[in-house]
Amino acid sequence: GQAGQQRSGQKAFGKTKKVKSLKTKGAAKTTALKKNIIPGQVLILLAGRFRGRRVVFLKQLESGLLLVTGPYCVNGVPLRRVNQRYCIATSTKVDLKGADCGKVTDAYFARAADKKKDKSEGAFFNAEAAKSEMPQEKKQGQKKMDEPIAKGLSADMKSYLKARFSLT
Repeated sequence: GQAGQQRSGQKAFGKTKKVKSLKTKGAAKTTALKKNIIPGQVLILLAGRFRGRRVVFLKQLESGLLLVTGPYCVNGVPLRRVNQRYCIATSTKVDLKGADCGKVTDAYFARAADKKKDKSEGAFFNAEAAKSEMPQEKKQGQKKMDEPIAKGLSADMKSYLKARFSLT
């Protein structure tokens, strides 16, 4: 027997299911920026290595991620891409009038492609000694980006950016 609602006694054979047409995906739109995030805004990072740190928002990249900096000379946070879901916007703003972040794109953060290495035991231990360091051009870019921002900061603002955020 059939428990519950009775089934129809008539059975339909053949093509009774409707075929769904496949929709083509359009070009990916950049994520809309939260309304309270504007360039120069101080954000608090909620995840990652620098969680709890206060950073300055510079611009939104094509991928939808936010470009932020510590500045590195103030609190040790380098130029980073962060998802806006992992940020809290504060009401504090910093003046960005000298900073030029036009050159920084998502390609700036792409890792350099490594060539295939031989898998011998000797090569493994030699490769461990040769650590990849930050390229000199990125260090220069970081300094050039942070210099005008750090110059415009008052002593109080510097100590504010250095302090970590935590709920205690």
